[in-house]
Amino acid sequence: MNLIGIRHEDKYTAERRAPLAPRHIAKLVKNDNLRFVVQHSPKRVFSHEEYVNAGATISDSLAECPVIMGVKEIPIESLEPGKTYIFFSHVIKGQPYNMPMLRKLMELKCNLIDYEKIEDELGRRLIFFGRFAGIAGMINTLWSLGQRLRYHGIETPFVRLKQAVNFPNMQEARKEISQIGFEILKNGLPDEIQPLTFGFTGYGNVSNGAQEICNLLPVKEISPEELITLRLSGELPKNVVFKTIFREKDLVEPLDPEVPFDLQHYYHHPEQYHSRFDDYVPHLSVLVNGMYWDAKYPKLITRQDLKNLYATGEPKLKVIGDITCDVNGSIESTVKAAPVEDPVFVYNPDNEQIVSGFEGHGLQMMTVDILPTELPRDSSIAFGDALMPYMEEIAKADFSKPFLHLDLPNPILRGMILYKGELTPDFTYIQKYI
Repeated sequence: MNLIGIRHEDKYTAERRAPLAPRHIAKLVKNDNLRFVVQHSPKRVFSHEEYVNAGATISDSLAECPVIMGVKEIPIESLEPGKTYIFFSHVIKGQPYNMPMLRKLMELKCNLIDYEKIEDELGRRLIFFGRFAGIAGMINTLWSLGQRLRYHGIETPFVRLKQAVNFPNMQEARKEISQIGFEILKNGLPDEIQPLTFGFTGYGNVSNGAQEICNLLPVKEISPEELITLRLSGELPKNVVFKTIFREKDLVEPLDPEVPFDLQHYYHHPEQYHSRFDDYVPHLSVLVNGMYWDAKYPKLITRQDLKNLYATGEPKLKVIGDITCDVNGSIESTVKAAPVEDPVFVYNPDNEQIVSGFEGHGLQMMTVDILPTELPRDSSIAFGDALMPYMEEIAKADFSKPFLHLDLPNPILRGMILYKGELTPDFTYIQKYI
């Protein structure tokens, strides 16, 4: 076999990532005797010349490739029978919009490996863009904060920032934010926004990536309890920002006030819990949502919560950077996944309408759902670095064998949703959605 195709990304106009960068292909060609066909793309962050110099062939067709890799979902009309596909399929929750694609893959007797389910024995993801979603999302959130505060007549150093996609690379963005941090440390922030407080949900790759950027500012971390009493704790320094990390025990509580919070019980019986996040929302300037959420869990912020928040006037909360970006999910003001080209909107809690940009009454929302592509070169290189240890065995695998006899690394087997068009044992539950 030894032949792998890298497809052109066509789900989103702004999608410029690739699963493997030229540097990865050069090593795999030289060290493992693999061959690559890279589909022609006018927008991919890596040029055709870079791939050719790495030893790949450029072609419009991937018909000769038994294994085809991409980043996002593949249009139904592009699927070919008997192929092994590797991409983010977004089917593991039974997502209705991707069930036709999954049915077609099954009809064509294809194999499907999903990066999202390539995990170690403890269930930890091994191949992900999450850190870069957090990094780009936080850059965009700080940019949004500067623009929204300017709309309110408050000038801050954040106004100098750009959307992540407009930086040449991550290093330049980090440099600019570090300079803003030094300026805040030296000159402080305006009285009108004191204390400037950032809240982060989650503690995985996405949230950690966002905090990595936030920590370039002069940060003082405080607990959720300290956040509530911050304004009562005496004179506060004006040259720092405050950061709070929220975990599950801070977000929800049992319906029965006599029952103590238990994390495993919450995971297994979320219907017995309700959100307590409205205790904290009035004390936040910015909320950065980077946690995993499923419809079985309580919502963090409902539309009614926001109506209540705005009922007494302009609240402290100015921006939500919803990196998780579940539409109508944990944060109900995330009414759409915004494209990179139009990444922000203002949500009016009074009439539940939105207006693109930074102006208007309500809450500033940043809800781009393909954030890593705003840093396409950095994120693709890191993603490919994680994939490299598995590529030779994927390329040389004998996919004619029964599933239980496949000679593939265990993490790859865990990520295989379909084999020869059939759901593999760990994913038979998806059948009820099909």
